[in-house]
Amino acid sequence: MSVHKEIKKVTTHVLQEMKRGGEKISMLTAYDYTMAKIVDHAGIDVILVGDSASNVMAGHETTLPITLDQMIYHASSVVRAVDRALIIVDLPFGTYQGNSKEALNSAIRIMKESGAHAVKLEGGKEITESIQRILTAGIPVMGHLGLTPQSIYKFGTYNVRAKEEAEAQKLIEDAHALEKAGCFAIVLEKIPAKLAEQVAKELAIPVIGIGAGGGVDGQVLVFHDMVGLTHEFNPRFLRRYLNLYEEINTAVGQYIKDVKSKDFPNAGEQY
Repeated sequence: MSVHKEIKKVTTHVLQEMKRGGEKISMLTAYDYTMAKIVDHAGIDVILVGDSASNVMAGHETTLPITLDQMIYHASSVVRAVDRALIIVDLPFGTYQGNSKEALNSAIRIMKESGAHAVKLEGGKEITESIQRILTAGIPVMGHLGLTPQSIYKFGTYNVRAKEEAEAQKLIEDAHALEKAGCFAIVLEKIPAKLAEQVAKELAIPVIGIGAGGGVDGQVLVFHDMVGLTHEFNPRFLRRYLNLYEEINTAVGQYIKDVKSKDFPNAGEQY
């Protein structure tokens, strides 16, 4: 029987067991109570309260503007909804880079004020000191390599990362450094499938991919993209399981029509 079916509560240890047993890990984002409740009830293994909330919830162009307070607000909403999934929260831009003491304080605030289970940080060797410091407080840390959206102005583009030999080599070294620093898992975003598969094979910890092929230990997508609430964003790695944008658009159009034509509310819909 799969680990997935037996488990009442997913923990970092459960994810390690899933990797060892060859069972793929499913992960989606959620930013609010209602959506998190649905996603958890459906049986997802991991919920990421991503700083992608900056884009999909607040309409910013990048993930950079979202604050620690806003991430705590989203995380708290998700925590109140979830019974089973492991909840991981992104440390937002500016709350951990270059200052391990600030990194620890940020992670403690997220854990204390939201009740989440772990944090995620973007970057390689340059953030290992922050990771180790967070771990001293007993807070589990997930890493994130490849396309790291908080560094978008450094890259200048959202294109695939680590296609060149030097960057690929650095990514492999960074992945090992994150594992050595104590990360319980790593996200690899938008890198060649072959490279991602190599990293997943070399590391003992789970590797979750987004646009990183099928040779990793699990997959993550942004919920709003996966159900088709967003419709302008069409990267190759995205599979849309619903087209909610069209369905909601049609429903709202029908509601407007019914209100204007005095069809809504009808006799059975009033007191």
